[in-house]
Amino acid sequence: MWNKVEKILKERSLTIYKLSKMTGIPDNTLRNYRSKKSDPSFTNACKIADALGVSLDNLRERRDKQ
Repeated sequence: MWNKVEKILKERSLTIYKLSKMTGIPDNTLRNYRSKKSDPSFTNACKIADALGVSLDNLRERRDKQ
């Protein structure tokens, strides 16, 4: 998910700090998502999608079935 979020942030010239202010999610929490130390909860994933104006499905990284 975070790869897609970062792409959108870059396209819109937004920072993690700005996303934090837009979502109410602490800056440090967003940085943990970026460094893959943790995954966002469903609630936080929804906040991120809403703040970026995209559907949650657009942020979802599909995994190939094996």
